Amino acid sequence: MNFELTEERQMLQDTLRRFLADRYGLETRNKIIDSEEGLSPEIWAELAELGVIGALFTEEDGGFGGKGFDITTVFEELGRAGVVEPFLDTAILGGGLIAALGSDTQKELLEEVIGGALHLAFAHGEPRSRYELNQVETTAKVSGDEIVLSGRKAVVVNAEAAGYLVVSARESGGLMDEDGISLFLVPADTAGLTMVGYPLMQGGRAAEVTLDDVKVPSSARLGEAGKAYPAIVTAAARANTALSAEILGSMETATGLTKEYLVTRQQFGRPIGTFQALAHRMSDMLIELEMARSAVINIAGRLESDTAERDRYVAATRNYLGRAGRLIAEEAIQMHGGIAMTKEYELAHFAKRIVMSDHRLGDTDWHLERFIALSAAA
Repeated sequence: MNFELTEERQMLQDTLRRFLADRYGLETRNKIIDSEEGLSPEIWAELAELGVIGALFTEEDGGFGGKGFDITTVFEELGRAGVVEPFLDTAILGGGLIAALGSDTQKELLEEVIGGALHLAFAHGEPRSRYELNQVETTAKVSGDEIVLSGRKAVVVNAEAAGYLVVSARESGGLMDEDGISLFLVPADTAGLTMVGYPLMQGGRAAEVTLDDVKVPSSARLGEAGKAYPAIVTAAARANTALSAEILGSMETATGLTKEYLVTRQQFGRPIGTFQALAHRMSDMLIELEMARSAVINIAGRLESDTAERDRYVAATRNYLGRAGRLIAEEAIQMHGGIAMTKEYELAHFAKRIVMSDHRLGDTDWHLERFIALSAAA
């Protein structure tokens, strides 16, 4: 098989890499992380103008990509540069669900998303749900021509910047039932919706969202009542693919910084990279990096497979990226020494980003359990 990028994807990668190398250095990133917004509106608009968001949507939805390799091409570069802007939340999760389930009127919002004028957030996780996509306690009750939403959502990334929240709520069924879950497009300024925001360790911001008898019109529902679960699972698979590519990009930068440090830092009159113990540890990092790259390529090619096969590969990839990413982050820090933990040095951000990514959309152990269950079912 030919794993080389197509000409269009190669151009996208080159353009994105040049832009980020010029505009997204350590000082810029730290300034963005320390800001109240947790993102840069200017850089977001410039990346949208370059077509980065459009590459994550199909032509039918106003973009020019949307396939697995389009997603991994973009997110690997975002991870390599340590970009903290919420592409995963606005485009892959929020935008992806509108594209999958939205009416023609609802899909008109995608033009604003692709153009960079509108942010989205996916309010699905809850205080007691851990990583289970079907555990939804938030309720949706029909009241005349309106729907009343009540419940709490936890760690809603990009909620404060979002113009709309895509909120999951249960219209029927029991706590863990797959049937009965619906999605609703809720403007962020709707009465009864409150949020408490906070910064994330790896950059960006999230919020705890409370829905206190939030009233929305029935037209706010995305798709059929109680039938949103398959679309949520698909969106999660695409998000896990994007996150895997982002982790890979961060691993590449962490490995490159470590290699550069080993050939620069001298001890006993020679570079420390010439010491056999450190050379072997560096070799282990490089091997893990290449295996991680193969895993990301594999899942990018499986996104269009049937649900069971796709989700099995998603679980396997995230499990491996979690283990390999932690090894590379820890080895990079240990071989650098104390400098690796300082905010003024690039590696600190990438190491935190790699480790904290394992706590989003399922950690290493959760994906291992899911892989075992899906393999047994197959």
